[in-house]
Amino acid sequence: MKVSQFSKLPLCSVFFSLLAISFTSCEKTTESNDDLVGNWSRLYEFEGVGRTEAVTFTINNIVYVGSGFDGSNRLNDFWSFDKSTGTWTSIKPFPGDARNSAVAFAINGKGYVGTGIDENATKLKDFWEYDPIANNWTQVADFGGTARYGAVAFSIGGKGYVCSGYDGNYLKDLWEYDPTTNSWVQKSSLYGSKRSDATAFVYNDKGYVLTGFNNGSYLNDFWAYDPTTDSWTEKRKISDATEDDFDDDYGENIRRSNAVIFVMNGYAYLTCGSKSGVITTTWQYDISNDLWKEKTNFEGSAREGALGFSIENRGFIVTGNNSSYRFDDMWEFFPNDEQNDYDN
Repeated sequence: MKVSQFSKLPLCSVFFSLLAISFTSCEKTTESNDDLVGNWSRLYEFEGVGRTEAVTFTINNIVYVGSGFDGSNRLNDFWSFDKSTGTWTSIKPFPGDARNSAVAFAINGKGYVGTGIDENATKLKDFWEYDPIANNWTQVADFGGTARYGAVAFSIGGKGYVCSGYDGNYLKDLWEYDPTTNSWVQKSSLYGSKRSDATAFVYNDKGYVLTGFNNGSYLNDFWAYDPTTDSWTEKRKISDATEDDFDDDYGENIRRSNAVIFVMNGYAYLTCGSKSGVITTTWQYDISNDLWKEKTNFEGSAREGALGFSIENRGFIVTGNNSSYRFDDMWEFFPNDEQNDYDN
């Protein structure tokens, strides 16, 4: 179950001269995909049923994927992926209510899954810990905020963080989980807009939150959280928001909701998602310089609600949905390669 998302009408300007009247769109056109760099290569299919709005966490270079919605039912199955062998393995099912739009993070060799929405459209706040050695789940303290779905989560310094989401209202509160005390503490709320279906990533012990949806709008504010000071710093907006040249190509093309983001070699990669329909555009974020550059479009079917993750500086995307299908395909992105249509 997702928040309804309304289309934005393009704004147009009319220019008059003695010779002609011309109409131009205010949204800038991005480069042709043929001129962009990067290659998407299709890999091993996810072994579970196709799904959307699942969760993922990574422990010791093993990726765990589970829950989600298959178009008919919420799910509670979980799978592990070993990149070294290219194999998916079924693990113990999630014992909480089957759900989608939950969150997950990993701390000190264990995975944590919570919040989301169940088969009866009930918003959830229970949290569970997965021990990969014992292949066992244990219920831990309920999430400290309101029951919700469409939040984001990340972990830094042995603690987990859950931010934003939707509980009947859009949210921007931030909560910290400490596994040593099994307790939640509220931290400084996101300084920017409330939102659901945002994206988040971690780099150099800071958590970054961007994109998302609020009251019919796709958001352009972008924030970095420092847990050592419990404060947020605004990054440059992800739209053409200044008179400077650096953001001329951004237009309205980076904004989106329910997208995928992953990190490789000092860059974050944002792809897929929804903005008046599902999209495939891919953007590279230079974290050190706070700048964006467009890369080759995702080469699979356009989708939202997919999962992104990184293993040893390699970036992957799996699952997701469009209006007709829930996907089980998996792709790897090579940001510096030329596009190759023969590895799809």
